[in-house]
Amino acid sequence: MVEGQSFSYFKRPDSNNELVPWIDQAATLVQYYFSGQEGGHAIANVLFGKVNPSGKLTFTIPKKLSDSPAHALDDYNGTRMEYKEDVFVGYRWFDAKNIEPQFPFGHGLSYTTFTIGKPKLSRETGKIVVNASVTNTGKVAGAEVVQLYIAPPKSDVERPVRELKDFAKVFLLPGETKTVEMQFTKRDISYWDIATHDWKATRGTYRIEIGTSSRDIKQAATFKY
Repeated sequence: MVEGQSFSYFKRPDSNNELVPWIDQAATLVQYYFSGQEGGHAIANVLFGKVNPSGKLTFTIPKKLSDSPAHALDDYNGTRMEYKEDVFVGYRWFDAKNIEPQFPFGHGLSYTTFTIGKPKLSRETGKIVVNASVTNTGKVAGAEVVQLYIAPPKSDVERPVRELKDFAKVFLLPGETKTVEMQFTKRDISYWDIATHDWKATRGTYRIEIGTSSRDIKQAATFKY
C-alpha cells in the first residue's frame, strides 16, 4: 500500500527492480496475507498506528525472477523441482552468489527503532547460550525479532555463507531495555557427511552474527570449535 502519493505501474528504463518497478515511488509499502475474516480490522489498526507492525519475511523477495535460484537454474515448472541449488536454498543462494535482494529474508520494519548490544556467549552442557540486550530507542512501544546467524569456517565441502540458527522476539516500551537469549548446539553447526553417513562439525573459528534480517547484521562475535 502507498501512503501520501500516487504512482503508476510501469517499468522505468533505468530500473533493475523488474518485479516491483514502482518501489522507489512508494512512500510506504505494507504486505499482509492469510489474515482471515478480521483482516480488514487488523490492517486498519496497523495503518492508523493502533498496532505497531513487527512481522518478518520468511522468504527472500528478489529484484528480478532471474535472481531466484529456481529460475536461474531452470528448475521451475508445474510438475517437478529438483532444488538444483543444493544447500543454497532461499537466502543462502543470494548470499553465495552475492546478489542483492529487493527484500531479504527476515526483513521487517516498525514504527519505532531498536539497538542491539554486543552479544555475550556462555558455554553450558551441550550448547552455547547467546545473550544480547535490545533497547527501544523510539517513541512508541514495539517488538523486534532478533536473529542469530552462524557463519562457518572454511571447509572441505560447500557451506552457506551464514545460516539462521535461532531467534527471539521481544516487546519493549519506549526507552526500555531487555536481554534476549538464544542458543545453539554442535548439531546446529554440523553438516551431513556423505562419506561417513553422519553429522560432522568443522573445526575452526565460527562467526556469530546478530541481526534483524539476513542482510542487516548489527553485532558479531566468534567462538572456536
